[in-house]
Amino acid sequence: MGVDAAMNRDKVAKVMQERLYMSLHQGRPYLAIPGPSVVPDRVLAAMHRPSPNIYTGPLIDMTRSLFPDLKALVGTQHDMAIYITNGHGTWEASLSNVVSPGDTVLVLGTGAFCLGWGGMARDLGLKTQILDFGNQSDIDLTQVEAALRADTDHQIKAVLAVHVDTSTSVKNDVAGLRKTLDLVGHPALMMIDCIASLGCDEYRMDDWGADVTIAACQKGLMTPAGVGFVFFNDRAAAARENCQPSQYWDWKPRANADEYWQHFDGTAPTHHLYGLREALNMIKEEGLEALWARHAALAGAIWAAVDVWGQTGEMTLNIATPEKRSNAVTSIAMTAPNADRLRAYTETVAGVTLGIGLGRDPASGYFRIGHMGHVSAHMIMGMLGAIDMGLKALNIPHGAGALDAASQHLCDAAAQSVRP
Repeated sequence: MGVDAAMNRDKVAKVMQERLYMSLHQGRPYLAIPGPSVVPDRVLAAMHRPSPNIYTGPLIDMTRSLFPDLKALVGTQHDMAIYITNGHGTWEASLSNVVSPGDTVLVLGTGAFCLGWGGMARDLGLKTQILDFGNQSDIDLTQVEAALRADTDHQIKAVLAVHVDTSTSVKNDVAGLRKTLDLVGHPALMMIDCIASLGCDEYRMDDWGADVTIAACQKGLMTPAGVGFVFFNDRAAAARENCQPSQYWDWKPRANADEYWQHFDGTAPTHHLYGLREALNMIKEEGLEALWARHAALAGAIWAAVDVWGQTGEMTLNIATPEKRSNAVTSIAMTAPNADRLRAYTETVAGVTLGIGLGRDPASGYFRIGHMGHVSAHMIMGMLGAIDMGLKALNIPHGAGALDAASQHLCDAAAQSVRP
C-alpha cells in the first residue's frame, strides 16, 4: 500500500472517530486480517515463561519434536529447515539453496506475492521469466506448458508459484502444475509458497510433487510472526550441492544439525518455539481432516454472506469460482473508497479489523478477510455482523439477509459433519 493510500485510510479512520458513533469495542478486539492471525490463549500461555537454557535440557527435545509434526502438516517425509524470519526470508532461503546468480526461474504470478518472490529472485541476480495471470485468475496451465516446451535447452531451473496468494485469495492447482512439468518432461524444480494456506487449505507436498515448500508460523499455525520453514526433497537437496548459499541461509546444517545451535545458526527463537509447540498440539487434537473441514465451512459462510450483500449492492468476491478460492483468506471488491470507509467503521466502532486491499488499484476499493487458524463460527458470525452493521451505518448499497445465509451455511455444514 502506497503512502497516499495509507494517509487516506488514516483520514477515514479519524473522521470515524470524530463522528458521533458510539464505541462498541471495549471487549476483546478481533484481528480479522490474513495474518498475523489470532493467537490462541493456549499459545500465549505457553510463551509466557522465563528464558530457558539453550544448551541442555527440555528445550532441546521439545524443539526436535516440532520437526515430525511440521512435516506431517505439510505432507512430506523429506527434510526441513527452520529460520528466524518471516515469509519473505523463506523466499530468499529457498532460492539461495537451489539456484545461482545467472540462472533462470519461471514466475507464475496470481497476485502480489509470487510476483514479489520473483522480484527477490531478480535482486539475487537471477533471470526471471514471468507469466502474470492477473489479480482474479489462477495459474493457466496451458500457458505454463507452452513456456516449458519453448525452453528446449532447460534454462529454467525452478518454477515459482504460490498455493494461495494472500492478496487475491486465489488457490492454485499444485498437483496440476506437477503434472504439467511431468508431461513436458522438464527438469525444473517446483517451488511452492504455502505461507497463507498451511493449516487451512489441504496441501500435500509429496503427493502433489512439490520439490520445495515454504511456510511461516503467523497464519494457520497461530504463532506470532518470526519463524519460517523450508521443506525440501532429494532433488532440491541435490541442487544445493551446486550452489553456494550463505552460512545463514544454508539449509544443510539446519536440517542435519549435530549441535542444537546449528538448527538456527545461533540462538534459538525460544519463546516462539514454545508457542509453536502448543499450536501444533492444538492442530493434532483437532485432526488435519477436521481442520480443513472447519476452514472450508467458515469460508463458505463468508462467501454466502458476500453473495447476498452483492445481489443488490456493489460487493463482489474477487475470485468468481468457489473451487479456486482459498479457505484461509477472502478478497472482496467494492466501489472505491467504500472499502476503506467500511474497514474504518468496523475497527473504530465494532472492534473488528479487516485487511487492506493489498496490491490492488485502487486499494480503497478492496478489503480482505482472514479466516485462518484460531477461528470459530461465533467469531465469523460476529465479524460478518460488524460488516453488516457498517454497510447500514454508511449507507452502502447491499442486499438483505446476508447473516441468515451465513448462519444457514454453517448450520448445514455442522449437520453434515454429524456421524450416524
